[in-house]
This record gives sequence, C-alpha cells and structure tokens, in this order.
Amino acid sequence: MTFVNNSTYSRRGVLKAASIALAAGAVGVSVAPAAQSQSRILGTVIDYSAGVPSGRAVAAAGHLGAVRYVSQPRPGSEWMKGKPVGLAETQDFAANGLSTASVYQFGKDSTADWLQGAAGAATHAPQAIALHRAAGGPTGRPIYVAIDDNPTQTQYRNQIRPYLLAFQTALTAAGYQTGVYGNWNTIEWASKDGIGSFYWQHDWGSGGKIHPRVTIHQKAGYVGKIDGIDVDINNVYAADWGQWKPGQAATPSTNPSTNVSIPLPDQAQLDQLSAQASTLSSNVNQQDLQVALEAARKFIQ
Repeated sequence: MTFVNNSTYSRRGVLKAASIALAAGAVGVSVAPAAQSQSRILGTVIDYSAGVPSGRAVAAAGHLGAVRYVSQPRPGSEWMKGKPVGLAETQDFAANGLSTASVYQFGKDSTADWLQGAAGAATHAPQAIALHRAAGGPTGRPIYVAIDDNPTQTQYRNQIRPYLLAFQTALTAAGYQTGVYGNWNTIEWASKDGIGSFYWQHDWGSGGKIHPRVTIHQKAGYVGKIDGIDVDINNVYAADWGQWKPGQAATPSTNPSTNVSIPLPDQAQLDQLSAQASTLSSNVNQQDLQVALEAARKFIQ
C-alpha cells in the first residue's frame, strides 16, 4: 500500500483518495485488500477500559500487546480510567516488547457512534486520529472503528455503511488504514463493500462462526485480570493485527495481502469514481463526502 506524506498531500489528492474510498463498494476497488486470517491462533492480545495494567504484567501473562481506545470515556462512565490510551502507556508496552493497536468507540447502545451515519464520522474521525497520534501512533497503521452491536442489514445499509465509508475516507486521506470491529455479519457486509483492511470480530450475533477474514477474535467470556484490572482476551489470527509502537516509522503492512499500491486516478477517472460513489447509497452522497473531507482536512494541511 502507498502511504500518504501528510506534509505534501494536496486538497486534490484528498479528493482523489476520498473518491477511491467512497467508490470502493460501487466499483469493486478496495483501498487496501483485507488482511487474510490464518487457520491457527498466533497468540493473544487484550483490551480493557477500567484501568491500565503495566507492560511488565501484560508480558508476564504471555500476551502480544493490547488493542487500546483512541476515544474518551462516555459521560457517566467515569470508571473507564483506561480511556484514552496515552503515550506513557504505549512506551511502557514497547519497553516490555509489547505492541499496541488502536480502536475508536465513544458511544454505545442508544448513543452508538454509527447512529448518525456519515455525519458522525465528521465528529469521531478527528478525535480518533488526534488521540492515536498523541499516544505515539504512526501513520500507515489501521484504526479499528467499532460497531459494538448486532445490527440488521437495514441498519447497516442506511447508517453503518455510510458511517464506515466516511470514516474510511477521513482515515485514508490522513494516511491511515481502516479496521472494522463488529460481528460476523458486519464484517461480511463491510468487506464486500470494500470497507476495511483489518477485521476484529466479536461474538454478539455471530452465531458461533468466525469470519474467514478475521484478524482478531474477541471470544465471548474469554476474560482475565491483570494488575487487578479486568481485561478481555482476544485470539490473534494474523501476523499483522494492526500493531504499532510509539516512534515507529510509517511502513507498509507485514501482511503481503495488504502490500498493494493503489495509484491515484487522473481527473477523468476521478470524475467517474465520484459519480459512481454518489449512487452507492442514498445515504452516501457528495454532501457526505464533503463532511468526511472536512473531518480529515485539518490533518493534511
């Protein structure tokens, strides 16, 4: 995959990248081919929000690292003392041979981020990028976007797909890849629409199945306690699970399936992609594209 140099990326380049991202589902062009899961478990990573265990304790427990929130705790959830991830934490992890991956989730249930559709990405994508950077996260790595629900296909079509496409547009324009956290159906629908290149599956509504393109699997009931902090334990199925260390240079994925350069189109192709993108969904149109671009623009000027 070709990564963006944020200091030289022009507004026209942003439009091109955004057009590719939004047109992906319409014309079968994926921003980055999805990482293919392996048939065996390669290790485990944890996720948590109630506090921050030490890197030494996490390493002693035998984990590879953690997927950490690049989002703030919700109002009324002051117990989430582990949100957001910070630089001191990721440096401690790196010093103990551990890696970090990033996930964004602020709302839940009736306040789920995706309920706003594409417009929600204008609020949430800048926060995800800013907190990822503040924690030492490099470009070229994915930020998982959480769909912590068991949605219907109608909800996916009308709200989740526009939200994910707009979020992917902002991430792509700012030089990042996209991960999707969701159940089996959400991963199936998103991957077919060209959304995401990393997939983290939860079991709610998955019917006991593990999606063949899964990168990480959050198995229901697979939990532990480290330094007195409750953690979820996740099985890792790909050598590249979106991990990074603070200060790491932006480099292509170690998974060969994601090392694909997507050339930017010329103006005629751009116009065609824009027209096709506007037909992808009544909820994914040029107005939504502009909303997403506004979210990304501050990171590429």
